[in-house]
Amino acid sequence: MENKMFCYQCQETVGNTGCTKVGVCGKTSDVANKQDLLIWVTKGLSDVVIRLRDEGTDISQSINQMITGNLFATITNANFDEEAISARISHTITVKEELKSKLNNKNGLTDAANFNSDLEDEIVDMARKVGVLSTENEDIRSLRELTVYGLKGLSAYVKHAEVLGHTSEEINKFIQKALVLTMDDSLDVDALTGLVLETGKYGVEGMALLDSANTSKYGNPEITKVNIGVRNNHGILISGHDLRDMEMLLKQTEGTGVDVYTHSEMLPANYYPAFKKYDHFVGNYGNAWWKQKEEFESFNGPILMTTNCIVPPKDSYIDRLYTTGVTGFSGCKHIEGDIGEEKDFSEIIEHAKKCQSPLEIETGEIVGGFAHEQVFKLADTVVEAVKSGAIKKFVVMAGCDGRQKGRNYYTDFAEALPSDSVILTAGCAKYRYNKLNLGDIGGIPRVLDAGQCNDSYSLVAIALKLQEIFELEDVNELPIIYNIAWYEQKAVIVLLALLHLGVKDIHLGPTLPGFLSPNVVNVLVENFGISGIGTVEEDIKEFFPNEVVSGDKISSDILIGDLIRKYPESIPVLMEMGMGCLGCPSSQVESIGEAAIVHGVDVNIIIAKIEDAINE
Repeated sequence: MENKMFCYQCQETVGNTGCTKVGVCGKTSDVANKQDLLIWVTKGLSDVVIRLRDEGTDISQSINQMITGNLFATITNANFDEEAISARISHTITVKEELKSKLNNKNGLTDAANFNSDLEDEIVDMARKVGVLSTENEDIRSLRELTVYGLKGLSAYVKHAEVLGHTSEEINKFIQKALVLTMDDSLDVDALTGLVLETGKYGVEGMALLDSANTSKYGNPEITKVNIGVRNNHGILISGHDLRDMEMLLKQTEGTGVDVYTHSEMLPANYYPAFKKYDHFVGNYGNAWWKQKEEFESFNGPILMTTNCIVPPKDSYIDRLYTTGVTGFSGCKHIEGDIGEEKDFSEIIEHAKKCQSPLEIETGEIVGGFAHEQVFKLADTVVEAVKSGAIKKFVVMAGCDGRQKGRNYYTDFAEALPSDSVILTAGCAKYRYNKLNLGDIGGIPRVLDAGQCNDSYSLVAIALKLQEIFELEDVNELPIIYNIAWYEQKAVIVLLALLHLGVKDIHLGPTLPGFLSPNVVNVLVENFGISGIGTVEEDIKEFFPNEVVSGDKISSDILIGDLIRKYPESIPVLMEMGMGCLGCPSSQVESIGEAAIVHGVDVNIIIAKIEDAINE
């Protein structure tokens, strides 16, 4: 029987030869196989590096950066350029051989550490052998790959911190140790499960490292209204996650007449104080990464991809797509620049001046900037809202968006949430609901956007702060539920970080990752209560038992006449709030939102009290 594997790039099941086609992700089998080889030779380099440290040899930061950079380059939708991947493989082998020559004891090195070839045929042949199916035991394979995917996400955090001068030798040592342990055949399921949770521990540390790097350089994110319309100037669209690239681009475009817009995961750059001083920083254009084919085309100007989330470009704009950092796509101009170097964006700026201004696809504003420090400033308001019952639950809906139709679930779920719940989000999953009119609770928006998937640390910090404020022994005692969307490796490291912190009963969708074997899923279910999503109606009922849900949801638009006919229990509440003229014909056709304005009361408090009365 053919052994099956899950392609984390395409999110499809493929055969035992790995990827054999250009999948949904756009990668050819040659590129996919060479990415597997790059990971493998990086494991070999890590083996040599660990041994050198044990022998007392200092390892340069450039070697650490090579290892994290290699892992980041293989993350979902980051680099499609076979030539660039091949160059990384060759350079990694060369550096590994130079370091290996310094080893006193070479006995027992792994096959990955001993592999040395510059012959294309031998490299291609080895690339086909070292993929995820190199181990037949599906449970061992599942846990190894779960670790590797987590390490890729962790490497992304580390890489973004490194460009801002923040490093952690402890984290780098762990990444290298863990890579080597994924080749250790003596480790059983229990040992590898422990490695997975340890990866989550360092995931939290990596998030904290990046948070410190970003906020010390650019300030703490602030509550910000972000423009989603356009101006008539030439423009450059910047996507991805790298704030250092954002900073350099803004500086170099200042005074040129070229506007800068963010796209997808770069949206939270709008929240940082350091970037608000640039008058030509306009706002955000478009939505999540998977809509870029249409949105990049309509933008008209050049696009700079700073990290992962590339979709294979259409011919109509491939000449306008620029890559930098670990990203790459054959046929696109790559802007060079190592860590610590100033990149030259003059070519993309001059290109922008020759293009038409962006085509407007929407207008208005969206609100964000609710990272941990901003939420801490609102702590008294939030705590009072929780104590009064105005806020019953927080719903963590972080993670990644994707093109699958099933992800409409997250829009429907957000719309179906009871009006006394608040969404905590980070990552591009927010584009499923951040433009909905979900209102606020006592001035607190019902969607609190903490930032990029890289900023998921804020969600952790907020939860731990609430645990401290309410003096709870267990984070699971908080009124917080978790309904997370996953797509690529940074979503995996967020999940592992939550598991390390002991968070339980996480719902993960739109499906559970296909690279998890049934036995590994059972371990996660039994120990952490991990589960997939159901229908919106089923999940709302599970998360909010005894609440008014779905079609019975009370909204500020409901007419008082309809309300009291359907829910007589609401009459005493309305009377208590000073609305004594319920029998008046005019009040019957007035919404409770309108009535609340007339009577000077908070409509969300009225709704919360009515729903409590209905549920009694």
